[in-house]
Amino acid sequence: MDAFLKTPNWYTLFSKYTFPTYFVKLSPEAVALLASKPALEANREGSAIAAGVIADLRKPLAKIPGNAFVSVDCCAPTDTERFAGKRGAVFSARSAWKYLTRSAKVRAAAAAGEVEYICLRPFRRISLPREFRLFIRNGELAAMSQYNLVRHYYRLDGLRRKYWKMADKFVTRISGRLAVSTLVMDIYITSGDEILVIDLNPWGAPTDPLLLKSWDRDWSTPAGLVLMDPPVKISGDVNVSF
Repeated sequence: MDAFLKTPNWYTLFSKYTFPTYFVKLSPEAVALLASKPALEANREGSAIAAGVIADLRKPLAKIPGNAFVSVDCCAPTDTERFAGKRGAVFSARSAWKYLTRSAKVRAAAAAGEVEYICLRPFRRISLPREFRLFIRNGELAAMSQYNLVRHYYRLDGLRRKYWKMADKFVTRISGRLAVSTLVMDIYITSGDEILVIDLNPWGAPTDPLLLKSWDRDWSTPAGLVLMDPPVKISGDVNVSF
């Protein structure tokens, strides 16, 4: 992963366009502990090194009202039970460290040498239809996809052109700040039509192209905002046999 795509690096340039975020620097020993195998779970959560990280996490957490969302430089623990049940919301420093250590994604990133910081921001209950993935190619918006592929949202049909124009204007405004001109950006559009950056991802696999289906496609013509198709309605007499 290009260093610019890590949250502590792009945050300094886009702080006005994203959630307020705090960063806790990890020691090499803490990174090694974070990368340790699941069999070492007791050590990851109960060692003196872990206690030190937990103490460091308490300081920024005290500045965040309510729950927090915790990640590392390059990924979030989206593969954990906490994320599945509570969208990743944590309240205590101990819980923050606990669920980072239980994420295979975070563990793999730490083992690969891609983790230096723990990132903390206020937890925000995101409205699923307002989250999108932008595909930026050579500094220009090439495509935009619905992010949460759980169903078709009828409300987005009437907002398709508006949201595309907003995203295109946003990319044009911030493209000069991009150290990487071809990348994928996840955004959230607030109820006040403000665009907030959630994350930056590398172009191509393993980043999911979502509704763009494949990275092997013609990107030269803008694809617009791609949404899930509405459910198919079947009318008339339908005979079903087994």
